[in-house]
Amino acid sequence: MSDPLEGRAEGHGPANAAGAPMADVEVVAAAPMADVEVVAAAAAHAAGLTALFEEDGSPCYCRFWHFSGDNNAWLDRCANARQQNRDELVAALGAGSDEARGVVALGGAERGVVGWLKVAPVAIMSKVYARRLYRRLPCFDGPRDGVFVIGCALVAPSWRHRGVTTAMVGAAVRLAPSWGARALEAFPRRPREPVADGEMWTGPASAFTAHGFVEVNAFDPTP
Repeated sequence: MSDPLEGRAEGHGPANAAGAPMADVEVVAAAPMADVEVVAAAAAHAAGLTALFEEDGSPCYCRFWHFSGDNNAWLDRCANARQQNRDELVAALGAGSDEARGVVALGGAERGVVGWLKVAPVAIMSKVYARRLYRRLPCFDGPRDGVFVIGCALVAPSWRHRGVTTAMVGAAVRLAPSWGARALEAFPRRPREPVADGEMWTGPASAFTAHGFVEVNAFDPTP
């Protein structure tokens, strides 16, 4: 989570830092992607999405940002009540809640869920901005209506290092305006040396710069 980036797309002007509307950024051509279809997450994807978390061995089911307890309580929830996280994700998908807003990558012969990217309004993601290094950063000043944040990314182990996250970021840029977004922010990783895949859960910086995001603050290599 080293580089808060703000990106906007759907136009052909130069990329700008915080404050520009989504129509003012040029989308940079990305490297060839994996053979995936990326669509908005919906209730119909619940079984495939929960299976993705289970395949990865991740007990969070993308509920960390919405959990109100402290870190110890979260660890206890993941160790002893992971089904609650799962149920909350399924319920949020079924309700069309912003807590389950995002995109899924569908791949393989059966077009199963092989990737997930959370894309939510900042109004329900205050926990991101309360983290120590991001509090009171000038790049987050100004009106926040219509600002969405990419909260996390997950790709099936067998589909990693094939451009799936980059494809999902591109789809998020295209779809976010239909959800009411005028800007997107992200907190990707840019480590100086190789790290485990699990350490890249906010996505690699390259996946964002490929789609017109610009760096507005940096904490190299990681916060």
